Amino acid sequence: MFAYLEGELSYKSPSLLYMSVNGVGYELQITLQTYSKIQQKEKCRLYTHLQIREDAWVLYGFADEQERATFRQLLNISGVGAATARIILSSLTPDELARAIAGDDARTLEKVKGIGAKTAQRILLELKGKLFGSKSTDLPHVMHNTTEEDALIALVNLGISRAVAESAIKKIGNASSLTVEELIKQALRVL
Repeated sequence: MFAYLEGELSYKSPSLLYMSVNGVGYELQITLQTYSKIQQKEKCRLYTHLQIREDAWVLYGFADEQERATFRQLLNISGVGAATARIILSSLTPDELARAIAGDDARTLEKVKGIGAKTAQRILLELKGKLFGSKSTDLPHVMHNTTEEDALIALVNLGISRAVAESAIKKIGNASSLTVEELIKQALRVL
Protein backbone atom coordinates (compact mmCIF):
# COMPACT_ATOMS: atom_id res chain seq x y z
CA MET A 1 0.00 0.00 0.00
CA PHE A 2 2.77 2.45 0.96
CA ALA A 3 6.11 1.98 -0.81
CA TYR A 4 7.87 4.56 1.32
CA LEU A 5 7.30 7.67 3.41
CA GLU A 6 9.47 10.75 3.29
CA GLY A 7 9.19 13.46 5.89
CA GLU A 8 10.31 15.03 9.14
CA LEU A 9 11.03 12.91 12.18
CA SER A 10 9.17 14.36 15.15
CA TYR A 11 9.97 11.53 17.60
CA LYS A 12 12.65 8.82 17.53
CA SER A 13 13.39 5.86 19.74
CA PRO A 14 15.31 2.64 19.00
CA SER A 15 12.07 0.81 18.17
CA LEU A 16 9.53 3.46 17.19
CA LEU A 17 9.36 6.80 15.45
CA TYR A 18 6.82 9.39 14.35
CA MET A 19 7.18 10.83 10.87
CA SER A 20 5.32 13.92 9.75
CA VAL A 21 4.41 13.78 6.05
CA ASN A 22 2.49 16.82 4.76
CA GLY A 23 0.84 17.38 8.12
CA VAL A 24 -0.02 13.72 8.79
CA GLY A 25 1.87 11.93 11.55
CA TYR A 26 2.73 8.28 10.93
CA GLU A 27 3.86 5.90 13.67
CA LEU A 28 6.43 3.44 12.36
CA GLN A 29 7.93 0.41 14.07
CA ILE A 30 11.65 0.23 13.25
CA THR A 31 14.68 -1.99 13.83
CA LEU A 32 17.86 -1.01 15.63
CA GLN A 33 19.66 -1.13 12.26
CA THR A 34 17.29 1.52 10.88
CA TYR A 35 17.53 3.59 14.06
CA SER A 36 21.32 3.67 13.85
CA LYS A 37 21.10 4.99 10.28
CA ILE A 38 18.54 7.73 10.96
CA GLN A 39 19.13 8.78 14.57
CA GLN A 40 21.07 11.92 13.58
CA LYS A 41 18.65 12.94 10.81
CA GLU A 42 15.78 15.40 10.97
CA LYS A 43 14.25 14.24 7.67
CA CYS A 44 14.52 10.94 5.87
CA ARG A 45 12.85 8.38 3.60
CA LEU A 46 11.78 5.05 5.06
CA TYR A 47 10.64 2.08 3.01
CA THR A 48 7.50 0.68 4.56
CA HIS A 49 5.61 -2.52 5.15
CA LEU A 50 1.99 -2.37 6.31
CA GLN A 51 0.68 -5.27 8.35
CA ILE A 52 -3.08 -5.45 8.77
CA ARG A 53 -4.27 -7.49 11.73
CA GLU A 54 -7.68 -7.93 13.32
CA ASP A 55 -6.87 -5.48 16.08
CA ALA A 56 -4.49 -3.00 14.40
CA TRP A 57 -2.78 -1.69 11.31
CA VAL A 58 0.97 -1.63 11.99
CA LEU A 59 3.40 0.26 9.78
CA TYR A 60 7.06 -0.83 9.75
CA GLY A 61 9.82 1.44 8.45
CA PHE A 62 13.23 0.49 7.06
CA ALA A 63 16.20 2.63 6.11
CA ASP A 64 16.77 0.71 2.86
CA GLU A 65 14.97 -1.60 0.48
CA GLN A 66 17.24 -4.55 1.28
CA GLU A 67 16.20 -4.55 4.94
CA ARG A 68 12.51 -4.35 3.99
CA ALA A 69 12.89 -7.21 1.48
CA THR A 70 14.63 -9.33 4.13
CA PHE A 71 11.85 -8.53 6.63
CA ARG A 72 9.25 -9.68 4.10
CA GLN A 73 11.18 -12.90 3.41
CA LEU A 74 11.28 -13.61 7.14
CA LEU A 75 7.51 -13.08 7.41
CA ASN A 76 6.98 -15.89 4.87
CA ILE A 77 8.48 -18.41 7.30
CA SER A 78 6.06 -20.40 9.44
CA GLY A 79 6.50 -19.43 13.09
CA VAL A 80 8.24 -16.12 12.34
CA GLY A 81 5.99 -13.13 12.87
CA ALA A 82 6.66 -9.44 12.54
CA ALA A 83 7.99 -9.12 16.10
CA THR A 84 10.47 -11.96 15.60
CA ALA A 85 11.54 -10.66 12.17
CA ARG A 86 12.12 -7.23 13.71
CA ILE A 87 14.23 -8.72 16.51
CA ILE A 88 16.30 -10.67 13.96
CA LEU A 89 16.91 -7.52 11.90
CA SER A 90 17.73 -5.55 15.04
CA SER A 91 20.40 -8.13 15.89
CA LEU A 92 21.75 -8.86 12.40
CA THR A 93 22.10 -6.74 9.30
CA PRO A 94 20.62 -8.20 6.11
CA ASP A 95 24.19 -8.94 4.95
CA GLU A 96 25.02 -10.80 8.19
CA LEU A 97 21.79 -12.78 7.94
CA ALA A 98 22.49 -13.64 4.28
CA ARG A 99 26.01 -14.82 5.20
CA ALA A 100 24.66 -16.93 8.09
CA ILE A 101 22.11 -18.56 5.80
CA ALA A 102 24.60 -19.12 2.98
CA GLY A 103 26.98 -20.77 5.49
CA ASP A 104 24.30 -22.83 7.28
CA ASP A 105 25.28 -21.01 10.47
CA ALA A 106 22.46 -21.86 12.90
CA ARG A 107 24.52 -20.66 15.88
CA THR A 108 24.43 -17.05 14.69
CA LEU A 109 20.64 -17.22 14.43
CA GLU A 110 20.30 -18.93 17.82
CA LYS A 111 22.13 -16.00 19.44
CA VAL A 112 19.17 -13.79 18.53
CA LYS A 113 16.75 -13.41 21.44
CA GLY A 114 13.76 -15.72 21.04
CA ILE A 115 15.25 -17.88 18.26
CA GLY A 116 15.67 -21.51 19.25
CA ALA A 117 17.30 -24.36 17.38
CA LYS A 118 14.13 -25.38 15.51
CA THR A 119 13.32 -21.87 14.34
CA ALA A 120 16.94 -21.30 13.32
CA GLN A 121 16.89 -24.49 11.23
CA ARG A 122 13.57 -23.50 9.65
CA ILE A 123 14.97 -20.08 8.73
CA LEU A 124 18.08 -21.66 7.20
CA LEU A 125 16.01 -24.15 5.24
CA GLU A 126 13.38 -21.74 3.92
CA LEU A 127 15.68 -18.82 3.08
CA LYS A 128 18.54 -20.82 1.54
CA GLY A 129 19.29 -19.20 -1.81
CA LYS A 130 16.69 -16.44 -1.36
CA LEU A 131 18.68 -13.71 0.42
CA PHE A 132 21.47 -11.73 -1.18
CA GLY A 133 23.93 -9.57 0.70
CA SER A 134 24.74 -6.22 -0.87
CA LYS A 135 28.48 -6.49 -0.15
CA SER A 136 28.93 -9.99 -1.48
CA THR A 137 30.70 -10.21 -4.81
CA ASP A 138 29.37 -13.63 -5.74
CA LEU A 139 25.73 -12.88 -4.94
CA PRO A 140 23.85 -10.31 -7.01
CA HIS A 141 22.10 -7.39 -5.31
CA VAL A 142 18.95 -6.55 -7.20
CA MET A 143 17.56 -3.07 -6.71
CA HIS A 144 14.63 -3.59 -9.09
CA ASN A 145 12.45 -6.62 -9.58
CA THR A 146 12.99 -8.93 -12.50
CA THR A 147 10.11 -9.86 -14.78
CA GLU A 148 9.85 -13.19 -12.96
CA GLU A 149 9.74 -11.49 -9.54
CA ASP A 150 7.06 -9.02 -10.70
CA ALA A 151 4.98 -11.91 -12.05
CA LEU A 152 5.49 -13.84 -8.81
CA ILE A 153 4.32 -10.87 -6.73
CA ALA A 154 1.26 -10.47 -8.94
CA LEU A 155 0.36 -14.17 -8.68
CA VAL A 156 0.73 -14.13 -4.90
CA ASN A 157 -1.46 -11.00 -4.75
CA LEU A 158 -4.06 -12.95 -6.74
CA GLY A 159 -4.19 -15.45 -3.86
CA ILE A 160 -1.94 -18.17 -5.26
CA SER A 161 0.55 -19.58 -2.76
CA ARG A 162 4.14 -18.50 -3.28
CA ALA A 163 5.44 -22.05 -3.74
CA VAL A 164 2.80 -22.89 -6.38
CA ALA A 165 3.41 -19.58 -8.20
CA GLU A 166 7.21 -20.13 -8.20
CA SER A 167 6.72 -23.63 -9.56
CA ALA A 168 4.44 -22.38 -12.36
CA ILE A 169 6.94 -19.68 -13.39
CA LYS A 170 9.81 -22.21 -13.44
CA LYS A 171 7.83 -24.41 -15.83
CA ILE A 172 7.79 -21.63 -18.43
CA GLY A 173 10.89 -22.06 -20.56
CA ASN A 174 11.30 -18.57 -22.02
CA ALA A 175 10.18 -16.59 -18.96
CA SER A 176 12.93 -13.97 -19.20
CA SER A 177 11.96 -13.00 -22.75
CA LEU A 178 8.28 -12.42 -21.89
CA THR A 179 6.60 -9.31 -20.53
CA VAL A 180 5.17 -9.47 -17.02
CA GLU A 181 1.62 -9.72 -18.40
CA GLU A 182 2.52 -12.56 -20.77
CA LEU A 183 4.36 -14.40 -18.02
CA ILE A 184 1.39 -14.10 -15.64
CA LYS A 185 -1.01 -15.40 -18.31
CA GLN A 186 1.22 -18.38 -19.12
CA ALA A 187 1.72 -19.15 -15.42
CA LEU A 188 -2.04 -19.12 -14.87
CA ARG A 189 -2.43 -21.61 -17.73
CA VAL A 190 0.21 -23.90 -16.20
CA LEU A 191 -1.51 -23.93 -12.79
